[in-house]
Amino acid sequence: MTQAAAFPLSGAKNGTVPAVRLNDGRAMPVVGLGTYSLRGDVCRSAVSSALQLGYRKFDSASIYGNERELGEALAASGLPRSELFVATKLYPDQFDRAEQAIEESLERLNLGYADLMLLHHPGRHDVRAYRAMEQARQQGLIRSLGLSNFYAAELGAFLPQVSVKPVLVQNEIHPYYQDREATAFIQSKGIVVEAWYPLGGRGHNRELLSDPALAAIAARHGVSLVQVILRWDLQRGVAVVPGSANPSHQKENISLFDFELSAKEMDVIARLDRKEKHDWY
Repeated sequence: MTQAAAFPLSGAKNGTVPAVRLNDGRAMPVVGLGTYSLRGDVCRSAVSSALQLGYRKFDSASIYGNERELGEALAASGLPRSELFVATKLYPDQFDRAEQAIEESLERLNLGYADLMLLHHPGRHDVRAYRAMEQARQQGLIRSLGLSNFYAAELGAFLPQVSVKPVLVQNEIHPYYQDREATAFIQSKGIVVEAWYPLGGRGHNRELLSDPALAAIAARHGVSLVQVILRWDLQRGVAVVPGSANPSHQKENISLFDFELSAKEMDVIARLDRKEKHDWY
């Protein structure tokens, strides 16, 4: 039931995040900061503390309403743009005016370009929107393209209609919804899988973070239950973007590289799968 790690985790140390090579040759940190719930000054402060802790990937979306604050915090850091990896997304209600929506996102970020832009989930005109992203990529405005909430059937239908293979598919994945078949299918296409809601999200967070099997594994390694879950993702070749404005939690979420789960522990977590999905898409 276990899978070989797809990421270069061996030798990595806490305080730095290893990168995975995407199918277009670009490198992406395997742990980033999700900004779903961060707004205004909270977002700016959270991004600033994350940068100090070693985060270099940041995941946003037009519908999050924080692209401007994210861009401002990153620019204020003084770090070279080349050291940052910034992802954002187009929402389905933008698909029929994708060119304008791309321009608006880039204007709000004000960082010169987006490292990654995704379609937030399937919807009417999604192929048209992706083709607009392909054009923006040709113009150097977007470096890499991806998808969110696409599974085997959706991806199989989508890929023949576009020219540029997505580098990443971001889906709901956590120990109670492991999505193993779709994850293996996506990875077989040379596409990186990334987990949103890696800690269970609104639907399963409280129960998941008190699961006795996970707690036992955490105690054995002297780490937190959260760290066990995130390390489990990485050892399955699944990138993660946990979100937090709390510097202590941010540090916890990125400190995943001084322990390793055994094959037996990976199997214990695999058996926790309930196939319980929180969101409809």
